[in-house]
Amino acid sequence: MSAASPLLPRVNISNEEINALPLGAFNGEVVVISEATQLADAFAEISSHTIVGFDTETRPAFVKGQQYKVALIQIALPSKVFLIRSQSTGITSEIIHFLQSESIAKAGVAVRDDIKALQRLKPYTPGGFVELATMSKQAGLEVESVKKLTALLLGFRISKTAQTSNWEAEVLNEKQISYAATDAWACLEIYKKLKTPI
Repeated sequence: MSAASPLLPRVNISNEEINALPLGAFNGEVVVISEATQLADAFAEISSHTIVGFDTETRPAFVKGQQYKVALIQIALPSKVFLIRSQSTGITSEIIHFLQSESIAKAGVAVRDDIKALQRLKPYTPGGFVELATMSKQAGLEVESVKKLTALLLGFRISKTAQTSNWEAEVLNEKQISYAATDAWACLEIYKKLKTPI
């Protein structure tokens, strides 16, 4: 186990310790895509990378049995995050090709849920998805959420206030954009930490 290694000296972190950490957020370029015509250029850039951070957002349902469709797909590069408003763009051939690509690793937490939610929009065979919770366990850690992995490995706290906001809103506000970009970017940074040779 890696618990005693210099890279990962701790295996867990408490909520109190997380709350004492400074707030952190992605501060690079964020590109919000609402038109399908913007996707070709975006995926041309994304496809030049072998590993990206990945996440999706869906409008929360507060009524039992109610379910909304994925409204946002987040893809993080080291210094740029693409926020694809899938409700507006639709699930295009560029998106399907990305979701099926084995040559681009897509690192995230609870990716199985993301995969299934996107498959409800259009059938595809997922390829290249990396579950960070599995990597975390293999590294000997006892945390699985993006929030706890970020705190433990990256040393800052992510604001979750926008998590249950309306992702189908006509215009995303600054808090939503920052939250969505940070979540995906944090997944990329967590992956790098967990992949660093000990």
